[in-house]
Amino acid sequence: MEQPVSVILAEKGSEILRVTPGSSVAEAVRLMNERNTGSVLVMEEDGTLIGIFTERDVLRRVIDGHLDYDSTAVSDVMSRDVACIRGNTTVEEALVIVNSRNCRHLPVIDNERVVGVISVRDLINSVVRDQEHRITELTDYISGNYGRNARIQ
Repeated sequence: MEQPVSVILAEKGSEILRVTPGSSVAEAVRLMNERNTGSVLVMEEDGTLIGIFTERDVLRRVIDGHLDYDSTAVSDVMSRDVACIRGNTTVEEALVIVNSRNCRHLPVIDNERVVGVISVRDLINSVVRDQEHRITELTDYISGNYGRNARIQ
């Protein structure tokens, strides 16, 4: 798809769920549960992205590591190598990144600042909407209804 991810962000909004590096795992998980999301960005007070904390981090590092979630800082268990994209990245390019990097969330960066987060679910929903639109157009074309409501000038 040629559609840029900025279109998805415009539709869903650009709220950024974030915690600071010193936040506890418990605080981060509470925020993720409240907002029904699988990740939060870990950012310095000045907005610098330093990592992402995900459900996988909870399972692999906190639970498997037998760590105390109240006293463990997210900076100790977050993913540091964060795949980021720009707003002009196409949906197709973003899907390639999530597939190759085996991640589910992509921060969107503009002028070195995080402006939103795109999830694999957002990307899939965009592809599905596009395919539904194409199917409708093709069905209308085949049945002879294509362009019937078009204005002739």
